[in-house]
Amino acid sequence: MEESKNASELHYVFMEFDPEYDRLRADRRREGQNELHSYLSKKHDDLLASVFEPGTYEKKISLVIVDGFSVEITDDQAKLLRSANGVRAVEKNQEIIP
Repeated sequence: MEESKNASELHYVFMEFDPEYDRLRADRRREGQNELHSYLSKKHDDLLASVFEPGTYEKKISLVIVDGFSVEITDDQAKLLRSANGVRAVEKNQEIIP
């Protein structure tokens, strides 16, 4: 059965180079790691709020190992997000079933 193009699905969003992310990631102190988590979460939340109306998406998690996050959005929203300033890539999650 073909899924609706308007159904929300999990997507991963990867951001363009950010020198502040690199600086914070290099700080191995506990305070530095806490600052990195806070910085990325706010940055990702602010991006989503600038592109979408509240309640039209669900952010799942900010990733620290890369400057990115996962969010449940529709394919149409993913197209819009791909053109947002600072976004490098938006990819739909693909589950591999053995």
